[in-house]
Amino acid sequence: MQRLIVGLSGSSGVIYGIRLLEVLHGIPDVETHLILSKGAELTLRFETQHGVDEVKSLANVVHNPENLAASVSSGSFQVSGMVVIPCSMKSLAQIALSLNDNLLTRAADVTLKERRKLVLVPRETPLHLGHLRHMTAVTEMGGIILPPVPSFYHAPKTIMDLIDQTVGKVLDQFGIEHHLFRRWGGDDT
Repeated sequence: MQRLIVGLSGSSGVIYGIRLLEVLHGIPDVETHLILSKGAELTLRFETQHGVDEVKSLANVVHNPENLAASVSSGSFQVSGMVVIPCSMKSLAQIALSLNDNLLTRAADVTLKERRKLVLVPRETPLHLGHLRHMTAVTEMGGIILPPVPSFYHAPKTIMDLIDQTVGKVLDQFGIEHHLFRRWGGDDT
C-alpha cells in the first residue's frame, strides 16, 4: 500500500487536484490523505460543479486543515510523499519559509524534513521574483516544482486531455502507473 498526501490549496485550477483524486480513487493499492484548504473549498464553488463532500469522498482519509495534530503532521506517519495541486503562491511561500500555521503547510514541511517527495503544482502566471525565489527555496530543500504546462505531442483534443497530461506527470513522480496520455516515442514511426 502506497500512502500519498494530496493537498488542494486556494489557487485557480482546483480541477487538477480533483482529477488527481479521481484517478487515485480507482487505484486499490494507493491510500490518499486529503487536506482541502478553506481557499480550495471556495475555488471549488467558483470553478467547478463539484461539491466539497463529493471531492472529500474521493479520498481514503480527509484531514481538517486546522488540525495540526493530525497523523500527517508527524514524520513518524509513513507516507510516500505529498503533492499540493494546485499550489497557491501563498502556500508556496509558507512552505518555502517553513511557516506551519495550517495542516497543509505543516505536512509539506514534514515531507521535506523527512526527505520524502514533495511535488508542488503552482498555478500562477506571470511570476515575479518573489514567486521564483520561493520555488528555488523549495527546490533547494528537495521539493519538485511541476507547473501545469501542457505539451502537445499527445495531440490533446479537450481541456481534460491537457489536465490528464499534468496529472500523469504528477503520477510519474511517484512511480504510479497510468495511461492518461500518450507518451513521446520520438521518431519511431
